[in-house]
Amino acid sequence: MMTAQGLVIEKVAPGSIAAELGVEPGDRLVAVNNQPVEDILDYRFLTCEEELTLTLLKAGGEEWLCDVEKDFDDDLGLEFVDGGLGPIRRCQNRCLFCFVDQMPPGLRPTLYVKDDDYRLSFLHGNFITLTGLKERDLERIIRLRLSPLYISVHTTNPALRVKMLGHPRAGEIMEQLRRLGQGGIEMHTQVVLCPGINDGRELERTVGDLINLWPAVRSVAIVPVGLTRYREGLTPLRTFNREEAVEVVERVQSWQDHCLERFARAMVYASDEFYLLAGREIPSGLRYDDFPQTENGVGLVRLFLDEWERVSRSLPPSLPSLRRVTVVTGVLAESILAPVVERLNKVNNLVVNLAVVPSGLFGPSVTVAGLISGKDIVTALEGRDRGQALILPAVMVRQPEQVFLDGMTVQELSARLDCPVFVVDGPAGLVEVCLNYH
Repeated sequence: MMTAQGLVIEKVAPGSIAAELGVEPGDRLVAVNNQPVEDILDYRFLTCEEELTLTLLKAGGEEWLCDVEKDFDDDLGLEFVDGGLGPIRRCQNRCLFCFVDQMPPGLRPTLYVKDDDYRLSFLHGNFITLTGLKERDLERIIRLRLSPLYISVHTTNPALRVKMLGHPRAGEIMEQLRRLGQGGIEMHTQVVLCPGINDGRELERTVGDLINLWPAVRSVAIVPVGLTRYREGLTPLRTFNREEAVEVVERVQSWQDHCLERFARAMVYASDEFYLLAGREIPSGLRYDDFPQTENGVGLVRLFLDEWERVSRSLPPSLPSLRRVTVVTGVLAESILAPVVERLNKVNNLVVNLAVVPSGLFGPSVTVAGLISGKDIVTALEGRDRGQALILPAVMVRQPEQVFLDGMTVQELSARLDCPVFVVDGPAGLVEVCLNYH
């Protein structure tokens, strides 16, 4: 008799292979081909075979052995409790720049969870630090070919990394990266840059070390530290000024020139925030390769500008009747949206207002649109003419629930402001609402 481990089945798709076998919700998948199933990763890896023997424990305790013959890409039709992951591995670091430590109370509960789980890195692109990995974990990552992974490096100086992450094993990063690379794992890395701590010569060392791990390390994103007004009792840090941002942007261009010549890939990127802060032009798409780190705020502006250039060519000269809308953004993106709004206002009978909303939730140092709360928008727009519709960028809300950081929903915002609210993803969606909403 197998011990009661494995994955508890939550749903069985009607008409699926599992349904034909008589598998039911509440059954537990213990093993595939006599190999224990620890989580969804084992399940996906082991069920790639065309001939399977499933070991199941029925809800009543009976053990079933089910033989399956299928094509390579056939799905068994199973969904598991907790997504087949079980407890998430929590972060054990005490990073001196941790954004979660700077969050105000009262936000969505999930925002306070610090995960450092290599499974979420593989499945969803979450960044991990590797400090909690044991030898068994490294072996499993390589055996299951969990590639690519997304890794927060911050610095390759062992002593400095221990200081920045507050973890005694943080200094093992280069050894871990080499081990993963030798095992065939590709990695996308990030450096959260803190002025006076891991910039300057330390950044030179870090980027140089990571470049030398090509082709295992596929990208290096450099993003500025994010600071809120909730830093009482935390390590004193500051944000970048314009001159320092210019220096970062210029240094990144130099690294890109080197990598393009050496690997035919730019490899090293500064986040969009650095270019906007520096007042520098956003690089062409060629400098972002295949845009591997858009979730990290790298290349989103370039994608927006390229899409806007295409969409703007088909704008009509006029609308049949007057339409008035308000486009909402954060402080940082004002310089990007202002020319877009100016061009839209050249369409006869279309009036577009740009509402730049500061972050009352996190404070003036936080300027990105993705950290604007529903209450911030209400505070900024209550009592103002909002026109016939409000247009928000999709980064402001969690999908598909359409809920802001503070728990307010888009529907609730619409009711508070007595105005239809549209959430759009890029210029095409923006233009669609401006021209065709009802």
